[in-house]
Amino acid sequence: MSGFRFESPWILLWILPVCLLWAWRYFRRKPAILYSSVDSLKGLPVTFRQLCRTALPWFFLLSLLLMVVALARPQTGHEESRIRKEGIAIQMCIDKSGSMQAMDFSLNGKNVNRLEAVKDVFRRFAAGDDRFDGRPDDLIGLIAFGGFASALCPPTLDHGVLLEVLDSVEIPQPIYDDKGREVNTALLQEEQATAIGDALALAVDRLKHIKAKSKVIVLLSDGENSAGVVSPEDAAEAAAQYDIRVYCIGVGSTGLAPFPMVDRQGRVFLSSQPVRLDTETLKAIAKTTDGKYFNAKDSTGLRQVYTAIDELEKTEIEGLLFMEYAEQFHYPLMTGLLLLVLCATLQSTWLSSVP
Repeated sequence: MSGFRFESPWILLWILPVCLLWAWRYFRRKPAILYSSVDSLKGLPVTFRQLCRTALPWFFLLSLLLMVVALARPQTGHEESRIRKEGIAIQMCIDKSGSMQAMDFSLNGKNVNRLEAVKDVFRRFAAGDDRFDGRPDDLIGLIAFGGFASALCPPTLDHGVLLEVLDSVEIPQPIYDDKGREVNTALLQEEQATAIGDALALAVDRLKHIKAKSKVIVLLSDGENSAGVVSPEDAAEAAAQYDIRVYCIGVGSTGLAPFPMVDRQGRVFLSSQPVRLDTETLKAIAKTTDGKYFNAKDSTGLRQVYTAIDELEKTEIEGLLFMEYAEQFHYPLMTGLLLLVLCATLQSTWLSSVP
């Protein structure tokens, strides 16, 4: 939609004194030669030069009025509507402890471990698909934790890089030497533990100084806190102090879950192993930070949990209507100057008179 305005409309008041001054000068002109009667001249034909000479004062007035209009700064505007989105800051904390190897989730009709199912839904949540709109305006960071918490990606709008980092998250595996002996047994035991408190404290540290509409931690775990130096309760209190909500997702449940095992012939088979999900700790974290606790026992439940979080943490959308103006004073100014130069040139040459 187009608009028009004068930046200094009060200057248009000059039109009246300009017109009065021109009229006073035009109508007080004295005849150059006095005749007793001009009746005999009325029948003479009017030439084009005479017409131009008669119109010359009016063109001079027009040039002055155009320059007054130029001084008032005419402007044309174009009205536009834009959408401004104010995103939120989300820190994802993904459990990669040994219990995440349980093969009780499915993906595209194929059994996968819990970590692969979590990564797939997280990817859809951030990038968007037929179920999720995506979070293009949100800062999203990634922390992975087992026995240690690691900040893999700071909160960023570059979700392409974020998802590349997500692909690199793996469950720690044993390393064997050339004689088939496991060489990282002690380290593997530590890495396959679950440091929920440390992961939550690290997420708070990454979010506390970020300026955003709201700050959220999505903490996903399938076990209980068994490592680290910070208790989940203390980390939750720290999150509450910085107005950070924590959504806790408990993956699976307490009981038996199928884990991949390798026999002496190198064949992979599934064996039921006991797992324990500490729902009480996760619920306490969510309650302390005014968040929510969810339980996802399969891939469908996991998608439903992320859908619920997607609905709870909506990005603020505000429509902006504004008018962008462009200066147009040069059009009347140039026209007025050209008319003024033309009048002065004609009056001193082709339309000059004697005396």
